[in-house]
Amino acid sequence: MQRIIFLCFFMCLASGSSAATISGRAIIIDGDTLEIAGEWVRLHGIDAPEMAQTCTSDQGAEWRCGAWVTEQLRRAYQGATVSCDIVDVDRYGRLVGLCSSGGTDITAAMVQAGWAQAYRKYSQAYVALENSARAQGAGLWSGQMVDPSEFRLMRINGRRASDPNCSIKGNISANGRIYHVEGSRFYDRTGIDPPRGERWFCSETEARTAGWHAARGG
Repeated sequence: MQRIIFLCFFMCLASGSSAATISGRAIIIDGDTLEIAGEWVRLHGIDAPEMAQTCTSDQGAEWRCGAWVTEQLRRAYQGATVSCDIVDVDRYGRLVGLCSSGGTDITAAMVQAGWAQAYRKYSQAYVALENSARAQGAGLWSGQMVDPSEFRLMRINGRRASDPNCSIKGNISANGRIYHVEGSRFYDRTGIDPPRGERWFCSETEARTAGWHAARGG
């Protein structure tokens, strides 16, 4: 109930004349999601590769671009004071915000560095920066990348990992954030839905560090 009241409060403020703001030390969840003051905030206007997503270098080699983007974001902003103007609450209950740290627009900096692309479905604000990064071959644009939204569609049922080395399922349920390893009781029947905040992990240590705990009963 408190969670519902909290989200309604932000939705009302975001739709009014004054934008709601949330501030605090940043915990980086993935390439386009932060945790601020205990709340997950999806960065508005950009889309970054999924954690398990791979890209192809200009030499034709596959590399873990999703994990790379997350690492770049952590190096730049993990533990930093971040302020987010909340502009929406998505259908999964996540806050969506325009975030900055030390006067720097985080989303703009990411797109300019080639860590993410403009999410044209929701905003045109970062298209020019993306075009510039593409032209310079910055970051992700040094090779080839499947559009993150297309990547998500390719594994829509969420039951099979696209990367066999990152097959631990981080599921969100009524019991909280639970991870399932291959061979465990509910592994095969569990699907991963990234828009809800669910994700794949490459190790149990990574899952626990991100705030998930092991499913009970194996």
